[in-house]
Amino acid sequence: MDSRGSGTTSNGETNRVYQVMEKAKEDDTLERGHWNNKMEFVLSVAGEIVGLGNVWRFPYLCYKNGGENCVEFQKTNGSLNMTSENATSPVIEFWERRVLKISEGIEHLGALRWELALCLLLAWVICYFCIWKGVKSSGKVVYFTATFPYLMLVVLLIRGVTLPGAAQGIQFYLYPNLTRLWDPQVWMDAGTQIFFSFAICLGCLTALGSYNQYHNNCYRDCIALCFLNSGTSFMAGFAIFSILGFMSQEQGVPISEVAESGPGLAFIAYPRAVVMLPFSPLWACCFFFMVILLGLDSQFVCVESLATALVDMYPQTFRKKNRRESLILVVSVISFLVGLVMLTEGGMYVFQLFDYYAASGMCLLFVAIFESLCVAWIYGAERFYDNIEDMIGYRPWPLIKYCWLFFTPVVCMATFLFSLVKYTPLTYNKKYMYPWWGDALGWLLALSSMVCVPAWSICKLGTLKGPLRERVRQLVCPADDLPLKRQAVSPTPATPRTSLLRVTELESHC
Repeated sequence: MDSRGSGTTSNGETNRVYQVMEKAKEDDTLERGHWNNKMEFVLSVAGEIVGLGNVWRFPYLCYKNGGENCVEFQKTNGSLNMTSENATSPVIEFWERRVLKISEGIEHLGALRWELALCLLLAWVICYFCIWKGVKSSGKVVYFTATFPYLMLVVLLIRGVTLPGAAQGIQFYLYPNLTRLWDPQVWMDAGTQIFFSFAICLGCLTALGSYNQYHNNCYRDCIALCFLNSGTSFMAGFAIFSILGFMSQEQGVPISEVAESGPGLAFIAYPRAVVMLPFSPLWACCFFFMVILLGLDSQFVCVESLATALVDMYPQTFRKKNRRESLILVVSVISFLVGLVMLTEGGMYVFQLFDYYAASGMCLLFVAIFESLCVAWIYGAERFYDNIEDMIGYRPWPLIKYCWLFFTPVVCMATFLFSLVKYTPLTYNKKYMYPWWGDALGWLLALSSMVCVPAWSICKLGTLKGPLRERVRQLVCPADDLPLKRQAVSPTPATPRTSLLRVTELESHC
C-alpha cells in the first residue's frame, strides 16, 4: 500500500520529494509521515529482508538438509582415527559452554545468563530510539545499518575462499545430496526460508511501503529487492561453507560433522575465519557489530510495522503527541521480557521452539493461503492488477496475475497439507528430542497466530447488522474511497481470458 502524495508526474516517477513534517490538526491528531526520499525506503526494506535470515538461517538450513551420503562415504574412508572424530573446535566450545552454557534440554532452563540479558536490553534500547519518531528517525539510521554488513560479508567471503580446504566446503554447498529432495522437510524448510527472508505475511513490507508516494514504482522495487535478497543469501552460503571446508580439513572430520547444524552455526563458522585475519581482535569486533546491525534492522522494522498498524487502526488514540512513543515503549518492554526466557541456560531450546513453530513454517503458509485467496478471488486479481497499473503507470507482466489466481494458492496449500501429513517432532542438532509437552507448547504457539484469521472473521460477522448475506457482502466488497472504485470503467468485450478473471471478482454483488 502506498499513500497519495504530491510531486509525481503522469508516468509515475517522482520529480521532487517533499519533507513531510507532522503537523497538528485542530483535533490534535498528527498527520501521517512519509519517507524523505526514495533511498530511505530502499535501504529500510533492504535492512529488513537482508538480515540474519541470509547470513545465519539460509546456510544453517543448507547445512542441516544436505550431505548425508557424503558423510557415509567419508566415514568409511578409514583415514579417520578416534581422536580426530571426537575433536572439538575451541570456537564451538566457547559458543556452547561459555556463551550459552547450554543445558541438557528444555526441561532444564537453568539460570538466566545476565550478560546476554544486558545485551538484549541494549538491543531494545537502541531499537526504541531508532524508531520512536517513526520514519523520520528510522530513515536516517538505515544509511549505516543496511550498508555496513555488506562490507563485512565481502571481507569474510574473500578470507573464506582463500583458506585451505575451502574448495571442499564450496563443493559440499553446490552439490547437495539429491536424495534429500524426497524428504518433505527439505521443501518445508525451503518454503519457510523464502517467507522468513522476504518477510512475507508479516506486514513489514506493507507498513514500509505505506509511507511512499502513491505513484511509487512498487513493481520495480519488488524485483530489484528480490534479486538483492537472494544474491545475499547465495553469497553468505559461499562464505560459511568455505570456512566449514577449512575447519573440516583442520579437524580431520567430514564437513557434515565439523559443526552442529543448529542455529549457532554462523557463530561457529564466521568467527573461525575472523581469527585467521590479521588484526583479528579488530575484525572480531567488526563481525559481531555486523551481526548486531543485521538483527537491529529486522528488529526495528518489525516493531515499526506493528506500531504502524495499531496507529492506523486507532488514529484518534495513538496519532497524538507522545502517544506513538509510548506505544513503542510498551511493545519494546513486553518483547524484552518475553525474550528473557530464551537467555537462560536452556534458552536455545526455547528459541528453536519459537523458530520452528511460531515464527515461520505452517503459520506463515496458513496466512499466505488466506491472503492469496482474498486478493485474487475475493477482491479480484483483475482489480488488483488495475490498481498497480494506476500506481506505476503501466501494466506489469501478465503472468503475475495468474500466479495470484492459481500458482501461489495451490503451492501454499500443497506445502501446508504436505507438512501436516509428514510432520516430524522437533529435534535439536539431530540429537536431542523435545518432550511431548515441548511439542504441545509449540503447537499452541502456532495456533495462537493461525486462529486469529477465522476468529477475526467471525468477530466481524457478529458485529455487523443485517442478514448474513448482507454482512458477508459488506465484508468482501472494496471500500468506496479506493481510486479505481470511483472511476467509471467502460465495459470491455468478453473474451475467454476476461471471462475467467471476471469470475474471480464480486463486482456484481458490490
